[in-house]
Amino acid sequence: MSIQFYEQNAQAFFNDTVNVDMTDIYTRFTANLAKGAKILDAGCGSGRDSKAFLDMGFDVYAFDASKSLCELASAETGLIVKHQTFDDVTAESQYDAIWCCASLLHVLESELPEIFNKLSRALKPGGIWYLSFKYGDGERIKDGRHFTDLNEQKLEFLVKALSNVSIETIWISEDKRPDRSESWLNAILIHH
Repeated sequence: MSIQFYEQNAQAFFNDTVNVDMTDIYTRFTANLAKGAKILDAGCGSGRDSKAFLDMGFDVYAFDASKSLCELASAETGLIVKHQTFDDVTAESQYDAIWCCASLLHVLESELPEIFNKLSRALKPGGIWYLSFKYGDGERIKDGRHFTDLNEQKLEFLVKALSNVSIETIWISEDKRPDRSESWLNAILIHH
């Protein structure tokens, strides 16, 4: 459902998100990453974040479930953006960091534990993982997209099930797009 929305609205979504200033979150995420660290941008959308990380000197790998967004993100970044879903992640201890900005929120709540497990396995020991969800509790359909909203308790429950990951920090932020007033749950997780 959500993939179909992005296929049909890829250019509009790209235009709406590619120039959003994420500097404060990038700073938190990259604070302890060495130059050249390998980052997976999981559900990269417009490629905005991949491009920022490339410009900072990181080794970036990106994928998205929308083929149309993969093409736009590839053009934006110069990367070969893979067309795949979270289910397709099979890497083991491959990445120093994983970036899931407003992407995991399209996964059904019942499927989040398995996807969290897959992504945690892809992180190297000591790796960091950023994720964001619209703040709330429950699932909903809006404008042809599925959303799973999370609050602190739901996130803590999901992370507690992972034996090798813990929450470093959680914070709430406001949407950075000028026409939005939604709150976001942000978190940085650490792989042990």
